[in-house]
Amino acid sequence: MNSVYDFIVEPIGERYNNTLKINDKNLILNSSIESFKFINKKAKVISVPLAYKTLIKIGDEIIIHHNVFRRYYDIRGKEKNSSKYFKDNLYFCQIDQIYLHKKNSEWKAFGDRCFVKPILNNDYLKQDKEQSLIGILKYDNSSLNALDISSGDLVGFTPNGEWEFIINNERLYCMKSNDIVIKYEYKGDEVEYNPGWAVSS
Repeated sequence: MNSVYDFIVEPIGERYNNTLKINDKNLILNSSIESFKFINKKAKVISVPLAYKTLIKIGDEIIIHHNVFRRYYDIRGKEKNSSKYFKDNLYFCQIDQIYLHKKNSEWKAFGDRCFVKPILNNDYLKQDKEQSLIGILKYDNSSLNALDISSGDLVGFTPNGEWEFIINNERLYCMKSNDIVIKYEYKGDEVEYNPGWAVSS
């Protein structure tokens, strides 16, 4: 069972991550299907496309776009699967909808995607907990490496290109390589910022 151009994947766990475990209790965070933040983005690869070869293999764990598993209401108010639904909890996933893949228990950025960890705002006159448009590169890629930018570097990025993901209990921003616009020198007072709810999710 292979698609010509798409991966076939299944969700790891439920399609939505709507609960948060606090001690021995489960807190329901969301009961709506509209909010993309609560859609599960972890998937297992069931088959790979025939049209091209990638480093991703059958059985690999990947992080994908939220719309793959998403459900929605049509114009009549009827709940429906996304257009990516195939059958029996299986979904089609395009190659540009894959952001991370796991190799040897480590996450690797896929294609032109990268992930940045925000840093704590040390300006006490501002209310924001994190510094705007600056962070530490967590998952790099070959195109950034060619520019001498790699994981661990302090980088600046463009606004409105980042998407929030929780990876290994860390809140990270996913973006494309060309959203990274500058590499900074460390001053020594940079601290990674991770909200408490990310660690508990």
